[in-house]
Amino acid sequence: MKSRTSADRLRRTLGRADLRAVPESRRALRELLKHWGSPERSEVAELLTSELVTNALVHTGREAVLTAVVGPRGLRVEVRDFVERDPRPRAPSIDDGTHGRGLVLVETLADEWGVRRHRVGKSVWFELDAEAA
Repeated sequence: MKSRTSADRLRRTLGRADLRAVPESRRALRELLKHWGSPERSEVAELLTSELVTNALVHTGREAVLTAVVGPRGLRVEVRDFVERDPRPRAPSIDDGTHGRGLVLVETLADEWGVRRHRVGKSVWFELDAEAA
């Protein structure tokens, strides 16, 4: 996993289907956010980031790129993958076990979220203000 971190930015290339990247991404984001927002908002950011990273690695079977930027308006996290398939929030069923909740959490807890198309693949992103509205 290649990574680059500055005072207000994190960028990591996540290996193909390497689920070790999930806790590593959470730790890196925690470090980035140690002086940002309330502890509760940082925890929400970690949770949502781990959901996006997990989705990209599990559902594409390819590498992904995580970018997080702390700016004057808050935090923006993007996870880019290289597959055309659109992600869709879906209500989890009892048969899904722990699967199917990721984008529902993002949709529920993020201040904003969406999908940005690239020539190859897409980025799924979310934004959080430093303090809850």
